Amino acid sequence: MGSTSDWETMKAAAQICKDFGITYEARALSAHRTPTELEAWIEDMQSRGCMAFIAGAGGAAHLAGVVAATTILPTFGVPIPSKYLKGWDSLLATVQMPKGIPVATLAIGEAGAANAALAVVAILALNDGAMRDKLVAFRTAQADNVRKAVLPAL
Repeated sequence: MGSTSDWETMKAAAQICKDFGITYEARALSAHRTPTELEAWIEDMQSRGCMAFIAGAGGAAHLAGVVAATTILPTFGVPIPSKYLKGWDSLLATVQMPKGIPVATLAIGEAGAANAALAVVAILALNDGAMRDKLVAFRTAQADNVRKAVLPAL
């Protein structure tokens, strides 16, 4: 996360990781204010076996781009809603990466954070049968909830 205020949005990604039994580490590091610490953390995470990064940032939202430029691991960007532009600035800053440095950019806000974690789950499920089973069960439960939904009468 670019700052601690982003946790309110990014905890949705942490919750998905927790629900699926994925070890994760959440940190507040800024592409602008702590670039040296950010680069050292990325290197440390890679040395400990990290498989993907989820970066949430608001405003100029360069965090995901800097992470993607520092690693070859999949990087998912979550635009954080901002005070004045409601996250449009964050979305455009995250999605407009130059050719050759991809950042898979998700929706603005909590849904984007949760979906970023689910994208990581899907990647892990490619080589982990137990993770695949958990993801299939999750999707089945979602579909079942829709099928069971009853709309209120008028």
